[in-house]
Amino acid sequence: MSLFAMGFLLAILQLSSGQFPRACANTQSLLMKECCPPWDGDGSPCGELSSRGSCQNILLSQAPLGPQFPFSGVDDREDWPSIFYNRTCKCEGNFMGFNCGECKFGFSGPNCTERRLRTRRNIFQLTTSEKDRFLAYLNLAKNTPSQDYVIATGTYTQMNNGSNPMFRNINVYDLFVWMHYYASRDTLLGGSSVWRDIDFAHEAPGFLPWHRVFLLMWEREIQKITGDENFTIPYWDWRDAKDCVVCTDEYMGGRHPTNPNLLSPASFFSSWQVICTRSEEYNSQQALCNATSEGPILRNPGNNDKSRTPRLPTSAEVEFCLSLTQYESGSMDKMANYSFRNTLEGFADPRTAISNISQSGLHNALHIYMNGSMSQVQGSANDPIFVLHHAFVDSIFERWLRRHRPMLEVYPAANAPIGHNRENYMVPFIPLYRNGEFFKPSRELGYDYEYLQEPALDSFQEFLIPYLEQARQIWAWLVGAAVIGGVVTAVLTGLILSCWKKRRGTSSEIQPLLTESEDYNNISYQSNF
Repeated sequence: MSLFAMGFLLAILQLSSGQFPRACANTQSLLMKECCPPWDGDGSPCGELSSRGSCQNILLSQAPLGPQFPFSGVDDREDWPSIFYNRTCKCEGNFMGFNCGECKFGFSGPNCTERRLRTRRNIFQLTTSEKDRFLAYLNLAKNTPSQDYVIATGTYTQMNNGSNPMFRNINVYDLFVWMHYYASRDTLLGGSSVWRDIDFAHEAPGFLPWHRVFLLMWEREIQKITGDENFTIPYWDWRDAKDCVVCTDEYMGGRHPTNPNLLSPASFFSSWQVICTRSEEYNSQQALCNATSEGPILRNPGNNDKSRTPRLPTSAEVEFCLSLTQYESGSMDKMANYSFRNTLEGFADPRTAISNISQSGLHNALHIYMNGSMSQVQGSANDPIFVLHHAFVDSIFERWLRRHRPMLEVYPAANAPIGHNRENYMVPFIPLYRNGEFFKPSRELGYDYEYLQEPALDSFQEFLIPYLEQARQIWAWLVGAAVIGGVVTAVLTGLILSCWKKRRGTSSEIQPLLTESEDYNNISYQSNF
């Protein structure tokens, strides 16, 4: 895209001002607390005229939260998104999106009725042209302004409760960097005070569902700006790796020849600028990250603190993690023991599942190993290795779901840290997604992993899947009913046989005469029953 064309597009987008839908980033929407944009297909809010959805009040979860956040009414992310909007589009059927203009994950077609299954592949299994296309897509996202979303550059209070909107345009790639920052940032308490023990995307049950949605949305935005509906995020299988094998100029950027903290100038990632990395500066100013460029990507893989992360994770550690039967346990935060989530996230020892925050395992280990932009939570998505890494983490989550087949009730409904209960909406996504909605197998969301693929299902099996899933959800009741039915049948059979034997033993003189076939048939039917 030429500089002139890009500048022209930026100007257009700036004029259309008013992770917030551009159509709702204006004074009217904020004061009305309503985000129900029209769907272009029929011009009605939420596509209501086409029965795609309607504008409805948001239903917030009332389940109690854990004790980790002892405040109320001090953070815009509490009861998301009610501080900004209390009415949004509720889409029907397989429609989705902030205006119901898209299809749910896993569906496509003009009416969102066609099921679609895409496959995420190992980055080292891609052909050269496929790999180069992926890298080009990353660079395009970094240089393409988001047409649908803007970011907030101030809190709701700083916006004067909506009368002074503070939003800014952002490119597609940095939009997701900002969303990751916003979900994990500290709470600003006023003055110079902050509360650090809060994170809507980490250190609690929502860690895996949140990043699952993040990747699905990221994938979809790439599909939209490239027109490549078949695009999927590749993954890096880092098990047993001796070093950062993707850290080459052929892939995600090699090491700078004279400065080991920078990327090689031969990689176009060396020209990328990071955002949202100066959390202490934002905290001291009681401000939000406004997506200003803050320097190049930093990365020095392997030169990290070895006492904390001695090496990259092993296959044995992943297998032990997968053997854990509890998704969540105890305090449901980074102190949880024997928790699959906490062990995979990396706050529990991957050999014992006992919490040990002085060490970094599995997911966390890779972030620390990269020793740069990836190693700071809020700004970690600046490094494009982030998406490769989290795609593989998601595949481990998927393996656990397939192995243990948990019911939805396994995901905590209450007492999790703020934002992480099953029915809480994930921060800062609009359209709204609940944590529990993504605690399900990936095939139901329209994607699979190459190394996990199962034999293709025929159409009849696909037809049966929803009914089998319903049966699985109530299998315990079905088994109980079968057992009770068996006991009742056995008792009735015993009574009938007992009566029959007594009748056989009765003398012929006192047995009734059954001369009519109709009477005989009636008696026989009752006995069989």
